Amino acid sequence: MGMLMQFNRLKCKPFYKSCLGPGLFLFSVFTFFQTHAQQNNLLVDATVNLIDGLISPYDHVQPGDTIFLKSGSRDKLLIRNFNGTAGHPICFMNKDGVVAISTNSYYGISISNCRYVRFSGQGDKNDFYGIQIKKVASGSGIGIGSMSSDFEIDHVSVENCLTAGIYAKTDPDCLFLVTRDHFTQFNTSIHDNYIAYTGNEGMYIGSSFYSGMRLTCNGKDTMVLPPVLDAVEVYNNNVSHTGWDGIQVSSAPLRCHIFNNKITYDSEAEVPNQMSGILIGGGSACDCNNNLITDGKGDGIEDHGLAGRIYNNIIVSAGKTYLPADLTKMKYGIFISDVSALKDSAFYICFNDIIDPKSDGIRFQSIKSRYNSIFSNLIINPGNYNLYEHDNTAFSGRDAYVMIPDKNSDVELKNNFFSLNIQDAKISLNDYSTLAGSPLINRGIADKFALLFDFNDRRRPVGGLYDIGAVEYGGGADTLLHTVTENALLFPNPAQSFLNIKYLALYIKKTVTSIYSANGKLVMQQTDEPIQPGLQELHVDVRKLQRGIYFYIVQDEGKIASGKFMKL
Repeated sequence: MGMLMQFNRLKCKPFYKSCLGPGLFLFSVFTFFQTHAQQNNLLVDATVNLIDGLISPYDHVQPGDTIFLKSGSRDKLLIRNFNGTAGHPICFMNKDGVVAISTNSYYGISISNCRYVRFSGQGDKNDFYGIQIKKVASGSGIGIGSMSSDFEIDHVSVENCLTAGIYAKTDPDCLFLVTRDHFTQFNTSIHDNYIAYTGNEGMYIGSSFYSGMRLTCNGKDTMVLPPVLDAVEVYNNNVSHTGWDGIQVSSAPLRCHIFNNKITYDSEAEVPNQMSGILIGGGSACDCNNNLITDGKGDGIEDHGLAGRIYNNIIVSAGKTYLPADLTKMKYGIFISDVSALKDSAFYICFNDIIDPKSDGIRFQSIKSRYNSIFSNLIINPGNYNLYEHDNTAFSGRDAYVMIPDKNSDVELKNNFFSLNIQDAKISLNDYSTLAGSPLINRGIADKFALLFDFNDRRRPVGGLYDIGAVEYGGGADTLLHTVTENALLFPNPAQSFLNIKYLALYIKKTVTSIYSANGKLVMQQTDEPIQPGLQELHVDVRKLQRGIYFYIVQDEGKIASGKFMKL
């Protein structure tokens, strides 16, 4: 992945003030030892609903400082005019328990005109979601806008919102300060959040008007281009029961990654053109992988972007409950369009499990792109099989697995597994893992790019050959390697400077340690001279790596151990 986010998590230094309510500020000066003993940070009382970096005492906040929100129930909160620096964000966290927000306003949390900030619910180790937005009667749970950039939102729960759970975008207005040539939203990181029961999208990130939007300014219609997003991470979020799309990311042409999210029961409002688990909107070029999308009324994944890769996802029952008796209202496991596809760009769709979609497994409607590849996917029981087979259409039932309506589309199909019966695939109905004797084992290929991990972040391939589908089969003797165990111990994780890998060597061998980005690109390699048998510890210098998710492989004459780590 190699993401360029510059937040240095857990490095926010304390800001030694206490705000106990409107008009009552206590300032304390501590010695070094008193400071580290008491940890009296800026503490904002639950009655405060405006934190403004231009107003005392917040005008003294410095990059790297932390502002704590006192636990308990509170109304809406507006945070504005704060600027950290790269590597030293200004942090906003809960303290001593859960911050619970319920409001009749049009937002729960609003973050305005801020840069290099982190809003996190990790202020108390006992609560995974330390900031909980319980209800927003008239609007969205969290809004990040007004030229905000370089921000991180994590460990927050958002429920019962009239509109979206999280908005993260700045739209142009008649001042023309927020057009594409004047403003870019850098480094958007939204992770480890819970979003449920929203009227519109679970997350709405970036403008959906990539090609332009019209404004009426002083009575005159003007076409403007909204800003783009450079560097987006959306991961480890749990999104459930959304009215519209579960996660939408648009206008993100550079370094966009959507991964490890769980999305259930999307699109419950049944609004046309607002129905998908994950929507990659116009102007985006995103990697979309390792997401679990189940029981939604919309398409599993829609990609209307510039190009992209969709892999290692599990998509179950996409659209099955949307007007089930009306087969003309189609919903797909994965849908690819030409809304903003670049000429001669490419889409790669691989190693996905698509099970019981209402209509087609994959519907590929791009003719602008070239050299597209659909490979190593497992597709089970597409609903259109009988429609094409028996209704005198121009297609056969097999076309329902991967429907390519236009013969001018340039796309190859390789090593996919199609069946009407999931039992034929021999996979677990509980976790979709591959079972012994499955026809998926060793039948896949890695076309166009190297894929080193599966849906469960386990090493791929096992035994030198790829398996079809999202989960690589882990059985057999190959999980216990000859000289390097797959249970090699890696620490610290996350890492900042050095990575240490402990393993057992049975013979005197030279080792090669390779580090790959999440998209399979080799970014560094280290060779260690022959070592003596026994417990070994490799030291790998990762200081030059950018922040992001990486995978390591240790080899000694073909024997492999591998794992995943995060670089801060």
